[in-house]
Order: sequence, then structure tokens, then C-alpha cells
Amino acid sequence: MHWVYLLLAGVFEIGWTIGLKQMDNHSNFLWTAIFYISIITSFFFLQKALVILPIGTAYAIYTSLGAIGTLLVGMIFFKEPSSIIRIGFMLLIILGIIGLKLTSTN
Repeated sequence: MHWVYLLLAGVFEIGWTIGLKQMDNHSNFLWTAIFYISIITSFFFLQKALVILPIGTAYAIYTSLGAIGTLLVGMIFFKEPSSIIRIGFMLLIILGIIGLKLTSTN
């Protein structure tokens, strides 16, 4: 179950990073609310995951999920560059996540 908490924490991290970009210095109420709800929920699930999972592994996976998800959202919805090199480096992050998961004892 703790891996599910970590996955949820990563998903909500994507939510708060998008909210951060869209909230326009707190002037857009909807995106400001999404930012705060997402960041609180993200840290809640991260804390739940850290009860069992090793902190180094969990935090590395948490930030990687957020980074990859935010990169994908940026490429798809904000028309950010999606070159082969960027996608290749994103795949390296994914390989790192898989390696951390496979070598984790929990």
C-alpha cells in the first residue's frame, strides 16, 4: 500500500507544479486552490509512504514521478520542446526509478 501512497504523492506533485505555473501570482483563484490542495495532498501521501519506505528511495521516486509527469504535461499542453534527446533523458529517469524499486527491500 505504501507504494500506492508514493504514486499518489507523485501524481499530486504534478498537480501542484501545474497549479504553480497557472495561478498567476495568486490572482487566478481556481489554479491557486488546485495548487494548495495538490501540494497538501502530495505531502500527505508522501508522509504516509515514508512510514515504511526508505526515505532516499521514496524521495527519489517521488521527485522523478513529478518531474516526468510535469515534463509530459508541459510537452502536451504547454507546447514545450519534445526532442528525441529530452525524451531519451526522461527514459533514463524512468530506468532509474525502476532500478530503485527493484532494489528496495519494501
